[in-house]
Amino acid sequence: MTETRQGVFDLLDKMGIPYKVTEHRAVFTIEDMENLGMEHIEKVAKNLFVRDDKKRSYYLLVIRKDKSANLKDVQQKIGSRRLSFASEDDLSRRLGLLKGEVTPFGVINDNENVVSVFFDEDLAGFDFIGVHPNDNTATVWISVGDLAKVLKSVNHEASYIRI
Repeated sequence: MTETRQGVFDLLDKMGIPYKVTEHRAVFTIEDMENLGMEHIEKVAKNLFVRDDKKRSYYLLVIRKDKSANLKDVQQKIGSRRLSFASEDDLSRRLGLLKGEVTPFGVINDNENVVSVFFDEDLAGFDFIGVHPNDNTATVWISVGDLAKVLKSVNHEASYIRI
């Protein structure tokens, strides 16, 4: 079963993890997020779903919204084959998400445990970040440490690398 935003909220509540939610219109890009005029916009995370060239390994990169990821550099740091962005079909099949909904919470739906999660080291200094709850009409504000706990609870250990 694919966990929707309510499934994310239920898991957070069950784990006793504090979070806040900001409802908003559907957004598909960081630029869309910036145009909302939300408080704490600088804490929104950009989430990139990538795969290796054999479609055997998938990675979710969680970075500051104002950064870009050099995939060749990331590939070397994580010891992967050549990386490229995953297709919308891969996104749907692996994380149960649609374009514009990419979020670390998507790994809740990775029942085959094929997606590895990497946080940019820069996020470790943030007291909280904003990510979608498996739906792009809301943003969940959660501590990076608590987000890592949620991922671990669904068998996905988050690693930190410099992106």
